[in-house]
Amino acid sequence: MKHAVLRGSVVPLLVVVTSVIIVVVILQQSNVSFEAGWHHNLPKVINFPPHGAKISSKRSAGVCGTPRECPAHEISFYIHSGAANVVPPAICVQNKLVLGTALNNAGGGINIVILNGKTGEVLKTDHYNMYSGDVKPFIELLKSIERGSIVIMASYDEPSTKLNDELKNLIAELGSSHIHSLGYRDNWVFVGGKGVTGKSTFEKHIKSDSATNKYDGWPELIGLEGCVPKFPE
Repeated sequence: MKHAVLRGSVVPLLVVVTSVIIVVVILQQSNVSFEAGWHHNLPKVINFPPHGAKISSKRSAGVCGTPRECPAHEISFYIHSGAANVVPPAICVQNKLVLGTALNNAGGGINIVILNGKTGEVLKTDHYNMYSGDVKPFIELLKSIERGSIVIMASYDEPSTKLNDELKNLIAELGSSHIHSLGYRDNWVFVGGKGVTGKSTFEKHIKSDSATNKYDGWPELIGLEGCVPKFPE
């Protein structure tokens, strides 16, 4: 009788232990899938640290992300914004870096690359200090952009303090939907064009919010990549 009772107790116990092991394995697999998906969706240039962590200025290989091949009538691009005031933005065209740290042509404020919209040739790269700089040259540049040009922009550090109505309207004319709501230390990336109709779908914007910022006083870095149509010949 004692042996019968012992066997009767062991069977439920084994069922419970087996169930616990199965649940643990499922949770571990779910966590791995989540982490893989999370890192897969991040720009490959920088790993986001937890809230309040220090940012490293060291960069990994592959600054332009995974090489992208677009149809002949489109131009590939890759952009990421700056991270706080430590890691500058990067802009790549046809899998080649055209603005970034390695070229010493990125800076605080709004960074810009202008392309020939028919060929993808880089016509201009520059950056404009939107905190304490003179924005008149930026206004003049935007007014001088020829129809049929593709315009790529990325924020770094502080992009909005001197962003007046004239600048906002000029950038909105290039297809931006978010420029009028760009605020202090927000992150923003954008691809538009001179002479396009409607609003561009190539735009990302994240507000700076002390409750959700990844870094001290700044939101997380954001990236955008894709194929933008060429202007017709």
